[in-house]
Amino acid sequence: MKTDVDLKGLHPLEVRLLLEFSAGEQITASALSERLGYKVGQANQAVSWLEAKGLLVEAERTTAVGFELTELGAEYARTGTPEERIIALLRDRGPLRIPDITAALGLENKDVGSAYGSLGKAGALEMDGEKRIAVKDPDAATDVALIRTLLDRAESADGRLLHEVDLSDDERRVMESVSRKRGAASAPFRVIERETVTYLLTEDAAPVAGALAKAGITGQEIGQLTPEMIRDGSWRSATFRAYNINVPPAQSIIGRRNPYSAYLDEVKDKLVSLGFEQFDGSLVETEFWNSDALFMPQFHSARDIHDVYQLEAPTHAREIEEPYLSQVASAHENGWTTGSRGWRYGFDRDFTKRLILRSQGTAVSARTLRSAKVPGRYFGMLRCFRPDDVDATHLSDFYQTEGIVLGEDVNLKTLLGLLEMFAVEVAGATDVKYVPGYFPFTEPSIEVHIKHPVLGWFELGGSGIFRPEVTEPQGVSVPVLAWGLGIDRMALMKLGLDDLRELFTPDIQNVRRRRVG
Repeated sequence: MKTDVDLKGLHPLEVRLLLEFSAGEQITASALSERLGYKVGQANQAVSWLEAKGLLVEAERTTAVGFELTELGAEYARTGTPEERIIALLRDRGPLRIPDITAALGLENKDVGSAYGSLGKAGALEMDGEKRIAVKDPDAATDVALIRTLLDRAESADGRLLHEVDLSDDERRVMESVSRKRGAASAPFRVIERETVTYLLTEDAAPVAGALAKAGITGQEIGQLTPEMIRDGSWRSATFRAYNINVPPAQSIIGRRNPYSAYLDEVKDKLVSLGFEQFDGSLVETEFWNSDALFMPQFHSARDIHDVYQLEAPTHAREIEEPYLSQVASAHENGWTTGSRGWRYGFDRDFTKRLILRSQGTAVSARTLRSAKVPGRYFGMLRCFRPDDVDATHLSDFYQTEGIVLGEDVNLKTLLGLLEMFAVEVAGATDVKYVPGYFPFTEPSIEVHIKHPVLGWFELGGSGIFRPEVTEPQGVSVPVLAWGLGIDRMALMKLGLDDLRELFTPDIQNVRRRRVG
């Protein structure tokens, strides 16, 4: 038997586990819940404590992937997907233009455009010379039928969850296009990854369990004397846990600055010292400045890059400033005077007024173009919001360092120099790589990635040179460099963290332990 195990020092969660399970039995979180009533947190605590004492060892770790029906998916199951509804409408009423389809079905331009793109590629729909969409071969929409099957199965499945192992190869292929792990509110299915860890008791556990039974320690001992127990006298017959009077008291430490707040100030000071002017803007933004002014088409799947939170009330702004509205609308419709052909669709002047929470700091860069000096350098530390699944490198509420540089002589080499400064000097990374990217508002577009010692490679953000369709409607005729980088992610590297959530932890002791710079 392990001689360094203090029987009275074992927590009741550990004691009950040791007495309940025997050698060779598989111990999982679900087994602890069924047999001992442990909650997830209690199971994790008991397992980690016993593993640290050498009484438990990990035997197996498996990951199961499932696809959970979202609220949007449930709506599609009831009313039909956009693709199904479009095909049904066109078969009933004949060829229609995109705005007519949008009005008839109550969909948004981008949803109709995305649906037409996939159905047109499959050969189910076609567009004539007058931009009218008609049904070509409804039987060609095989993926639409597969999606309908998946929706119906999920509706009747336990927990509205489909398991990946139960899907055919074609169903898995289609599921990839209609499911998301992050930002799943805009997809019919949410990707669920559930990891199951199996543990086994070590050979030292049995003697410890025997010693516990011999000492009469059951794990049901009371750890706290309550006023009720004193009043009713039940304390007299109760068995109490032993108290360790040698436990050192909690440290009392004087206050200090929050490390992340100090880091943000450090980055601001650095950019100001380089001649940058700081800008800021409202957290509530219109679709116009958040996306339309950045040449992101209202109908195209590229718009899905940024899921957004919409305002419940008020839903729309009263107006968009002129001449910027008309010039941006023309850039979308026919390229305006930029030399571009535009996106070739009817710009929706009502949709562009919709109010949302800012999903990207580039919205403020777009606003700044109107009054920017040439040459000029600008930056912002901007709070942004996107529906997202929170994990070590993603938050639904996050900060970006956003900036633009305007000038006759700025070019791609200038941009790469700025990105290197952010990656090496601001983030403190030693391994950096630049990857070609795609953003509707920049050409060329570049993503910068850094290597974290624990998390591995991850993206800091995107950058590029603004397209003329972005700058010229705002009255700017010189090249404009632009970037939007995750300052939260830079802090991971600089402050020696492994999880973004640690930046905003309520654990004051953890905050005090972190270095400021």
